[in-house]
Amino acid sequence: MNNIIYKIRTVGAASLALLILSCNSVLDEQPRSIYDPSFFSTETGITGGLTSLYAHLRDTYGQGYYYNNCETGTDEYTYAQSADGNFKDADFSGVGTLTPSSSRADVLWGSAFTYINTASGVIENATNAGLGESLVSEARFFRAFDYFRLVQTFGGVPLDLGAGDLKFNSAPTRTSVRNTVPEVYTKAIFPDLQTAVSNLPDNPRIIGGVTKNVARLVLAQAYLTYAWWLENPNDIPTYPTCDRKDPNGKDSKYYFQQAYDLATEGINNPGPYELQDTYYDVNLAQNDRNSECMLWADHTENSEYYNGGSLTYGSGSAPDNFVSWMVAWNYPNMQAKTLDGQAFNPVRRECVQALGRPWTRMAPMQEVFTKTFADKTNDSRFDGTFTCVFRANWNKDTQYSGATAYNANGLTIAPGDAVLSFIDSDAGITYPSGAGDDAVGGGTIPGRSDYVVGPSGISRFMYPMLWKLGPYRTDNGSGLGQPNAGSTRPYVILKFSEFYFVAAEAAVKLDDNANARKMINVIRARAGKWRFSNADNAVMIADHSAEMTAATPQTITIDYILDELSREYYGEGHRWFDLVRTQTWASRAGSYTIAGSATGDHKPVTYQRTITKENYLRPIPQSQIDALEMSDADLSAYQNPGYN
Repeated sequence: MNNIIYKIRTVGAASLALLILSCNSVLDEQPRSIYDPSFFSTETGITGGLTSLYAHLRDTYGQGYYYNNCETGTDEYTYAQSADGNFKDADFSGVGTLTPSSSRADVLWGSAFTYINTASGVIENATNAGLGESLVSEARFFRAFDYFRLVQTFGGVPLDLGAGDLKFNSAPTRTSVRNTVPEVYTKAIFPDLQTAVSNLPDNPRIIGGVTKNVARLVLAQAYLTYAWWLENPNDIPTYPTCDRKDPNGKDSKYYFQQAYDLATEGINNPGPYELQDTYYDVNLAQNDRNSECMLWADHTENSEYYNGGSLTYGSGSAPDNFVSWMVAWNYPNMQAKTLDGQAFNPVRRECVQALGRPWTRMAPMQEVFTKTFADKTNDSRFDGTFTCVFRANWNKDTQYSGATAYNANGLTIAPGDAVLSFIDSDAGITYPSGAGDDAVGGGTIPGRSDYVVGPSGISRFMYPMLWKLGPYRTDNGSGLGQPNAGSTRPYVILKFSEFYFVAAEAAVKLDDNANARKMINVIRARAGKWRFSNADNAVMIADHSAEMTAATPQTITIDYILDELSREYYGEGHRWFDLVRTQTWASRAGSYTIAGSATGDHKPVTYQRTITKENYLRPIPQSQIDALEMSDADLSAYQNPGYN
């Protein structure tokens, strides 16, 4: 990771771009290797800086190792069979130790300050270049957005990058001072977002552009997070050390109320945004960039230039979108037998939403399926989140040309049929000793032609995969497409549905149970509506919204809000932030159950995590510490406690 000092010289990077204002539909990207101060004195420079702020979302959103930072070690994911130290260190279960050198929060630190400085350059120079506050507020939004991500992750961070607080800097410096958490919120995040809410348009000036409601949502989330920080119910330490007092004399209740008011204002003034009719439609690849999506890191299959990466092979680094690789097990190892008894692989690696490139780095624990998604009949969100049925697709390559093949129990299957299924019950399953006939250790149930795995058989080796973030291309033709490339789908960052969760959580903290339940039931009612079943690969028209809302507890708690957040946004990179904000990480993710890493291991084991109060902040990256020229005492003080 490059440090702040060198990053501020290169305000833009070669993969970033310029925006031509005459284009009202897409960002017109032109590569530029450096933005110097004189560049921001021109309209072209200002608009180029703005476009780089959109493009920089790809540096973290879709970056698989930063995704690991946001998910591994929570109650959603643990490390999988092929995980290295990047993932084991983040799990806190005794197989590694998170350090300033191993924490993948370095991805955020290494990117955000560059673009904070870019945003400051735009803000300082846009008026002189003849551009109005509406455009300037786009830069204000991104500066606040990056600071919000940083302060949640690291605690207080520097507002002065070398030229003064929130000033554009073009001179290298090897010293740095971290501001306190309340200073970051009240000097940077709140003022920028408040101005953006006032001046951004209701409708985006370009596809995917930030709007008044996008800024509203992030400001509401910032108020909510800051309110929790002020309240500090579990006595989590803050750093740099300071009193948990608001400089303006407001208390946590004031900010919870601000969060609620702003979230409901966003709901009542939606602009171009709205909830999709079904949960399936929210994440369906053919429906990408739908009206529920408010901000995303964009990609395209039509041009490597605009995609930001190769269309044929994934680099395993930003700006590729490769998060789905992390949570995909090695499903192509499954075996069936040809009609003349030869083993072959019936499920080929394919660039479709249900499959994709397997890296086996992150695995969901068994509690996800037995507790979080306990209701799989009424609630469509389980089916709209996971790939649980792996279907034969051998007809799309030349390995085997037969129309049928032998699978579990010696029964025949054809392309499109289930080869292996993760099912909702352990009853009646017989597992082989070791790999078994399917080479991955799937079990059998008499009369079924597919191998099966029950909830207690889910392991670090094999598990349901994340359908919602899987790849999709329209240029596969009749073949398998480009499964080794980074996903060309946009990575969605903010959704309109999040307004309801902010309002519900704030309402709980304000002892307003009626409105908390009302907000949650909007989401749960939608979750009860089905129009397609991924498990059955068939149309399914059903409306269980009445059952869903009736099952909502009469009293809404923060624990229930967190349950619903996981059901709605499972695996989308929010979970660590949700648990840290509510100070529930240790209590909710302190133990988990999963089977082992060996082929055919289906014996569940419960693991304990050691999550200390100091772990609620990530360490400042060691590369940043090493780049600073300060005294040993100052360097030690710069690092978060628990990581020196």
